Amino acid sequence: MKTVNPKQAPFQHEFYALALRNEGSHREVNGHPAIAHLFFNSPYQIISWEIFPDWQGWYIIFDREFLSRNLSWANFIIDYPFFRLDKQIDFDLPIQARIEAELWFQKIFEEYHSNRSDKFTFIQAYTQLLLSQTKRHFEHLGTITTHQGQRTADALLLSRFQTLIETMTANINTSAKVRQPSFYAEELGVHPNHLNAVVKRSSGKTTSQIIQQYVLNTAQALLRQTNLSAKEIAFRLHFQEPTHFAAFFKKMTGTTPQQFREAQNITT
Repeated sequence: MKTVNPKQAPFQHEFYALALRNEGSHREVNGHPAIAHLFFNSPYQIISWEIFPDWQGWYIIFDREFLSRNLSWANFIIDYPFFRLDKQIDFDLPIQARIEAELWFQKIFEEYHSNRSDKFTFIQAYTQLLLSQTKRHFEHLGTITTHQGQRTADALLLSRFQTLIETMTANINTSAKVRQPSFYAEELGVHPNHLNAVVKRSSGKTTSQIIQQYVLNTAQALLRQTNLSAKEIAFRLHFQEPTHFAAFFKKMTGTTPQQFREAQNITT
């Protein structure tokens, strides 16, 4: 992209995003000072940046519907764990790798703005190549650390854990147990203490904090982007009573769901 707001306050969206910086500098991205070239975001993550006017690069977004068109992306979150890691990774690509990555961005851009009837077939193919190249460098990043095996295993378990949170939270047939760490440990076939240790080592947060933050992010997105009542959101997020949801939201944010919605200029 050629232009972008130099300073973006924290916000959320429901897409996966991949950004490439090939020129320019910045103060921070997603709250982290960094000099990386590649940046990743997943649905409902908090996104922000502050960059200088000389920033140049590319930015693409895609949703779950786009992923569903390609069977090879059935395990997308597990296959590409850099989209799910909470801890910021400085992805400092070598020059040749940046040139190759920019080529795929350019081809995706050209196809998207073309009138070809089969353009989305090519967009999927170019996106696959871009993600595969990114994964190759991500794995190489692991090979130059002293704990490659542990890091890879941790990333995989964290990805499976976070994917399961998304799946079970969206499942209307589940119950309040989906907010309990022990539920996820059992589903993943590991001891709760082991899951907590891996999550803490990889993200700096406990399993409970990850679950609570995801529930909160989802609640805030629903309050901001829909006209669902607080009661409807409470039941959608598997709270047994709306009062339990209100208490949870107040504890996490210091405001009630209605106060949050009003502050976002959303009317019910």
